Amino acid sequence: MKNTYDIAVIDGKGGGIGKILVESIRREFPDLSILALGTNSAATIQMLKAGATDGATGENAIIHNAYKVPIIAGVLAIIMPNSLLGELTPKMAEAISDSEALKILIPSHKCNAHIAGVEDASLQHLINDAMRLIKESIK
Repeated sequence: MKNTYDIAVIDGKGGGIGKILVESIRREFPDLSILALGTNSAATIQMLKAGATDGATGENAIIHNAYKVPIIAGVLAIIMPNSLLGELTPKMAEAISDSEALKILIPSHKCNAHIAGVEDASLQHLINDAMRLIKESIK
């Protein structure tokens, strides 16, 4: 089956980082098909308002679609069970981690994980780096 979407952006809580990612992707690639996957409806709605092509919410939506997209973008927490204040279930984290999709993950110290070799940087710097990686993988 052909992939329907070019990239999935996964976010939870208020959807703020997902919104910024979707806006950045849409600005750079206006014709790209972006799937917004939110752990809750507020996150999904924010990403849809930012220009996502389509959106879905909740555990089953994330698990089902993690295997259908070539690229998944979001914060590091999306591969960590019980992160995002418990919104990211172990099954979601497993599906995202297990997916063959290229994962472009933005580190955040809010998820209680520090990655050696990664300097503390502004959110805008991290978004810019994520966009660089997305550009490289699409071209």
